[in-house]
Amino acid sequence: MYQFDYNYRIRYADIDQMGYMYYGNYARLYEIGRVEALRSLGLRYRDLEDTGVIMPVYENRSRFIVPAKYDDLVTIRVIIKELPKVRIVFNYEIYNEEDTLLHTGETTLVFLKTANNRITFCPKEILDRLLPFFQTQEK
Repeated sequence: MYQFDYNYRIRYADIDQMGYMYYGNYARLYEIGRVEALRSLGLRYRDLEDTGVIMPVYENRSRFIVPAKYDDLVTIRVIIKELPKVRIVFNYEIYNEEDTLLHTGETTLVFLKTANNRITFCPKEILDRLLPFFQTQEK
């Protein structure tokens, strides 16, 4: 299992009239977390796109537990529970500074070849970097 945490400060532009984070902005936090999680592995979306593979979102789920508010410093936790094949599933947990779980989510992305718009297998660059997190250590 791979896990990565990224901190984000809720900005005024993120909130709605009630002072809560606007529900549509949680998907943006997912993307921020996803991009930074891959970057922490030494992978950049831009570099993957240059190889002719893109990762469009196939499915997106959200669960709102407690609203994030203006100026909250939240932690976006990104979790990959399984090695990807033709899809990669990112799970998210968003916590506030008091470590209260505010939100959970999940996005499924597929790997698509830009040359023919067909689904393909996960690029080796991603698998090579994720594999160490999924290998069990023998005693």
